[in-house]
Amino acid sequence: MQKIVVIIPVFNESGSIGHVLKDIPADLVTEVIVVNNGSTDNTAEIARSMGATVLLEERKGYGSACLKGIAYLKQLPAEKQPEIVVFIDGDYSDYPEQMRELVQPIISGNADMVIGSRAKGKRIKGSMAPQQIFGNWLATSLIKLLFGARFSDLGPFRAITWTALLALEMKDTNYGWTVEMQIKAAKKKLRFTEIAVDYRPRIGVSKITGTVKGTIMAGYKIITTIFKYY
Repeated sequence: MQKIVVIIPVFNESGSIGHVLKDIPADLVTEVIVVNNGSTDNTAEIARSMGATVLLEERKGYGSACLKGIAYLKQLPAEKQPEIVVFIDGDYSDYPEQMRELVQPIISGNADMVIGSRAKGKRIKGSMAPQQIFGNWLATSLIKLLFGARFSDLGPFRAITWTALLALEMKDTNYGWTVEMQIKAAKKKLRFTEIAVDYRPRIGVSKITGTVKGTIMAGYKIITTIFKYY
């Protein structure tokens, strides 16, 4: 059985993190890392009480939290480092139980990276704002045009081999994290695929699409990241 580690970046997800952790297939993963990105509620305490490894990253940003989880794994002895890393949000918009299907193409040796595509799965009404849907379409269309790589989504629910993740040398500290990973995977000729994943309205208010400022900043960062790597 391959060693699979889950990284969950969180910021004030006390209402949802327990649901996420409960639904992760316990027999599938060896460790769940919750990276507390400066929460002011008891998200960290809930995660710790449910057996997760909790790290603190005070530098705000989705990418900063993900990088903290990677840094933690890198300092482990080689024999304790994972073979597969799964990223999932802590807001319970994804379905953690679909992790089995997500990692299967990697386990079977057919992919280095798997993106959970919300565009291909069942989306409950209201789970994605219109600007999110348009932004995903625009970003993936640009990636196809500029890099020749076909994606349908920049979804946060994704799996990647540990060796491939290290090879990507991820840098982005905020909204450009997902698109950076997909562009670099395409440029490095990694084997990637998508599987359909379902999506539901998150618990709590989105830090990105919940505000006009967040939506504009995220969209700007994603587009500029695409052209930065072109």
